[in-house]
Amino acid sequence: MSEKKQQVSRRQFLNYTLTGVGGFMAAGMLAPMVRFAIDPVLQATGASDMQPVIDVSEITDEPQKVDWTFEQVDAWYTSDTTRSAWVYKNANDEIVALSPTCKHLGCAVNWAGNSDYPDQFFCPCHDGRYYKNGLNVPNTPPGAALDLFEMQVEEGTLYLGDVKENPVTSPEEEGGA
Repeated sequence: MSEKKQQVSRRQFLNYTLTGVGGFMAAGMLAPMVRFAIDPVLQATGASDMQPVIDVSEITDEPQKVDWTFEQVDAWYTSDTTRSAWVYKNANDEIVALSPTCKHLGCAVNWAGNSDYPDQFFCPCHDGRYYKNGLNVPNTPPGAALDLFEMQVEEGTLYLGDVKENPVTSPEEEGGA
């Protein structure tokens, strides 16, 4: 019994070698792309995106502008971001936190920003006005109420999160519920 040893030809050897090297090169190029595509799934998420803003004892029934800064991470870039809110307590002693961004063109609104309307939010860009609860005044440019911030109170501190739509439909309604 003689066993014939099978020899690999030069052509087969080059074919196997180039296929193997090409496979490693393709895997080397695809691995970062796959990692990039699934990276958001692998990121640890915090329990909350709420940021501490103000001590509850400092909040009055008059809207006051509060600013806070937090660290924002965008891919490899980290920056300090400043946000603002108009915060007050309504007639039911509930805290209301309104976004200062006008719904017309995105300008910043001010409380009592116009002496003709001392108890309203005023947008100086196009004379937009909002009632204290954030509802837009009829026949002024804004088409919707000021947004509300998601909020929670922990250990006497107000924490604010993302903005959400303000559900108020009349000037008499108390915002923030």
